[in-house]
Amino acid sequence: MKISGSRKRTVSAVLLGTVLLSGCSIDKEYGRLGMPEPATEEGNRILSLWQGSWLAALIVGVLVWGLLLWAIVAYRRKEGDGLPAQTRYNVPLEILYTVAPLLMILALFYFTQRDQTILTKVDDSSSHSVNVVGWRWSWAFNYENEGVYDVGTPGEPPVLWLPVDEKVTFELTSPDVIHSFWIPAFLMKMDVVPGRNNKFAVTPNTEGVFMGKCAELCGVDHSRMLFDVRVVTRAEYDAHIADLKERGQIGKLDSGRSEVAGVS
Repeated sequence: MKISGSRKRTVSAVLLGTVLLSGCSIDKEYGRLGMPEPATEEGNRILSLWQGSWLAALIVGVLVWGLLLWAIVAYRRKEGDGLPAQTRYNVPLEILYTVAPLLMILALFYFTQRDQTILTKVDDSSSHSVNVVGWRWSWAFNYENEGVYDVGTPGEPPVLWLPVDEKVTFELTSPDVIHSFWIPAFLMKMDVVPGRNNKFAVTPNTEGVFMGKCAELCGVDHSRMLFDVRVVTRAEYDAHIADLKERGQIGKLDSGRSEVAGVS
């Protein structure tokens, strides 16, 4: 079957458009250097720190590779050359490769400390608070302002509900071993340590369902310590809280393992 010239041009245009549109998506993904699209207001600061660190590393790498190649070419052995002059040390060069790395480390430390201080600051500006309990091997979520809870199992992961555009403080606790509360789309991760209450606050600004998991090897079912995060409107959030109350999930859980799963 023959294809007319106009049809060929149409097909070519469609294919070209598909490639270009997919290229835009790929360019955005590469621009984030493997990080997901931030789903919180704080995520852009984290992404900026990540991109800046990689850019600094790339500049240093290019400089080092360039100096290596230049030295290989400029000081290669030529025919008739004897042994090069032997020197014990070069003071300016030694000062350079001592001071330059120190300056780079101090710069990275400054920007990391600056952003970390802002990102881990917890104050009274949050709209609500969620106590996240990591236990072997699932999660319990205590909605502290509403006085209700939800909990899952390795076979039935729980769902964390959050209202969009409202700042939430997470208080992380564990009754057994160290876990790590990680929501990749939030670009934020923090350890859940027994006997210690770690806290951080974020403002989800994108509605949708996002994946969460434990990022600390904690035992045989570590890979099944999964949960979902559902960012919804305030009306949907209130309806979910009312549903938890109707199911009798009122109060607070300190240990999903003993009180809910029935495992001693």
